[in-house]
Amino acid sequence: MKKIFLNLLLCNIVFLSCTDVGVNPPREEILFDRDWKFVRNDIPGYEEVTFDDSSWRTLDLPHDYSIEDIAGTESPFSPDAVGYTHVGFTVGGTAWYRKSFDAPASWKDKRLQLLFEGVYMNSDVWINGRHAGNHIYGYTPFLLDITDYIEIGKKNVIAVQVKNEGVNSRWYTGSGIYRHVWLKVLDNVHIAENGISVSTPEVVAGHALVSIASNVINESDKEQPVRLITEIIDADSIVVGRSESEQSLKSGQLYTFTQQISIQNPSLWSPDSPSLYNVKTTVIAKSVKDMKNTAFGVRTYKIDVVNGFVLNGIPMKLKGGNVHHDNGPLGSKAFNRAEERRVELLKKNGFNAVRCAHNPPSVAFLNACDRIGLLVIDEALDMWQKPKNPQDYHLYFEKDWQNVYRTMVERDRNHPSIIMWSIGNEVQAMESPETVEIAGQLGAFVHSIDSTRPVTAGVHGLTTSERRGFFATLDVSGVNYAIIDKEDKHPYLVERNPNMIMYGSESYALDAFDAWAAVEKYPYLIGDFIWTAIDYLGEASIGWLGYPNKKEHYPWNLAFTGDIDICGWKRPQSYYRDAFWNKDNITIAVHPPVPSFELPRNREVWSRWHFDDIVFDWNWNGMERKPIAIDIYSSTNEVELFLNGRSLGRKPAGRENKNMASYLVPYEKGELKAIGYNANGTTVENVLHSSDDVDRIKVTSDRSLIKADGQDLCYVDIELLDQNGILNPKAENRLDFLVSGDASIVAVGNANPVSLESYTLPTRKAWRGKCLVIIRSGQNKGDVILTVKSPGLKDASVRIGVE
Repeated sequence: MKKIFLNLLLCNIVFLSCTDVGVNPPREEILFDRDWKFVRNDIPGYEEVTFDDSSWRTLDLPHDYSIEDIAGTESPFSPDAVGYTHVGFTVGGTAWYRKSFDAPASWKDKRLQLLFEGVYMNSDVWINGRHAGNHIYGYTPFLLDITDYIEIGKKNVIAVQVKNEGVNSRWYTGSGIYRHVWLKVLDNVHIAENGISVSTPEVVAGHALVSIASNVINESDKEQPVRLITEIIDADSIVVGRSESEQSLKSGQLYTFTQQISIQNPSLWSPDSPSLYNVKTTVIAKSVKDMKNTAFGVRTYKIDVVNGFVLNGIPMKLKGGNVHHDNGPLGSKAFNRAEERRVELLKKNGFNAVRCAHNPPSVAFLNACDRIGLLVIDEALDMWQKPKNPQDYHLYFEKDWQNVYRTMVERDRNHPSIIMWSIGNEVQAMESPETVEIAGQLGAFVHSIDSTRPVTAGVHGLTTSERRGFFATLDVSGVNYAIIDKEDKHPYLVERNPNMIMYGSESYALDAFDAWAAVEKYPYLIGDFIWTAIDYLGEASIGWLGYPNKKEHYPWNLAFTGDIDICGWKRPQSYYRDAFWNKDNITIAVHPPVPSFELPRNREVWSRWHFDDIVFDWNWNGMERKPIAIDIYSSTNEVELFLNGRSLGRKPAGRENKNMASYLVPYEKGELKAIGYNANGTTVENVLHSSDDVDRIKVTSDRSLIKADGQDLCYVDIELLDQNGILNPKAENRLDFLVSGDASIVAVGNANPVSLESYTLPTRKAWRGKCLVIIRSGQNKGDVILTVKSPGLKDASVRIGVE
């Protein structure tokens, strides 16, 4: 029987506070996001120091030029986009960034490094006119040592060329420097990038043995005696463990210090209790040369075919969802708050696990998973040596794959949230000996860096072609769409692959109940991951028109397939999931008498990423007395539906009826009320009212206070209500937005999958009575006021503090 025992203590970087070492810290990590110059074209000479970029636009990172309006239009979408439905009819191309900065005298004799967390894609960097490096893959960070390129005491210039050309992805990627950039100022003796690795070879009751490997490099011109001090600090800032080591490092030598520290009665990390500690690492060579704090969590887990997934001794099932990397109306811009909000939304809607499809996420996303408590499958690539699109990463795989996998594992191995490394998703020709050999090679490479976690992959074509060789290379198998319209492929897979441990790496919303029932039935099936947890840009219309994808699907630009839409609002399938994931839950779901969009033509039978056409709307003028289909999603045993106080009958719901009861209701304006009855006599209810014409605007911010750091975000929901405060789900009023104070509107949206409106202009139509505005803070403290205007309605506003 294959078993995987994992006792892990894992960490993520926390940046050094100057108060630890006085006013001149040995390590400076400077956020380098402000005041870049940008142009969306490509002309020779942009990399030259003497080039005059004064006419270029000035902006702050993170930035995504594919989400911005195409020149001469008020829309980011074009029916002629080369990536058509794949990228949601957005446009890529080549663009340039430049940044000028002074190098102070204090940087003399220091090591200078430039870290790009993510650039999509194929980027080249010049420093003072000299080419400093190229990075191909758009989802992994890259570090450049620019010490020899910088002129101390003078103005220096960074130039970055970004090339997002051709058809290179199956989903929206965004374009540009979409994650943070950092300038690191280090002593010549310092901790190497991603140089701290922590594990726990022993976790027992009341005790954890912490093993810490710290890579220190001596880039000075002489041998250095180095002392390394490592301290473990708990949540109350108490040092609970300490170790010291000494080693003389020759010039140019990288040395790995290995230390073990015992901590007593550790608080264990889990999704329900995401307890974190800190490791403080100090490098001394006569004086303090480097210092880094690292947040980490202690937990132990094992996976086997009998007990499934067991975390800290407690069996649990993975309530999972897939997410792409985009942030909806922001495009791919990876603001820390945007990444954190996605994790909050997942946790709020019942998920305890996420699969990062199909690329490594941002550091901010993983940090949020650590803090909030969300298990993670970290995935590297969507293709290997064979293409899915003509210009995708397959062109570079053979020469670059080690960089991708090494960077992913070394950067992310210390996050307590990560439980598996995924080496790929639905790669081509899984049945071929060549692909099986590559899978084995990748798995071995990953394990050579981190042997504490299992290797997995998302596998498709489960019964149409041979997969046994590929499955044999995996520790845990991800199976895509093993439940299709009541057909359960899990017994077939186990019969052909004995002792196989698996999880549903992708599943359809249409099969949500059956997929979860299978998870509860089979101990070897440790969880299910819906495609998708959050809707996304690109793969346009797979949740309505389906496959085959065609250019004729324009103006569709969203996949329209998430439990949560791109604005963060629940969609029907999420309410249905609540009924079998939660207790005391009930929702009225209305099948509109008129389809929400033009019905699909020639949708393939296997294309099942759609869900029922459901709205939360009881406004059907002209349909009086005509029957309208209604489903009641409920966790209760029975439900009863009332129309304007009259009972329409009591019906069984519960698990035996897939947590659903259905009615045909003659339309009558007023109130629908559903009551759910539990076996113990308790009840729950849900009410849906007809609304009158829009009478007012309601404005609600997700936070009343944000940071004056130029990076923080506030999400503001706009709702159009009638005189009784009821949302009008048919309202599509034009809304205009005005911000006063040091802040800006960074994005607007309404989750309409066919809207061609701008995401960046301060105006938007409501859709289904709602709209979203995202505000970005400035650098100054004070109040910010967002005012919302619409013809014929009284202005509404919200005040947000910035400090």
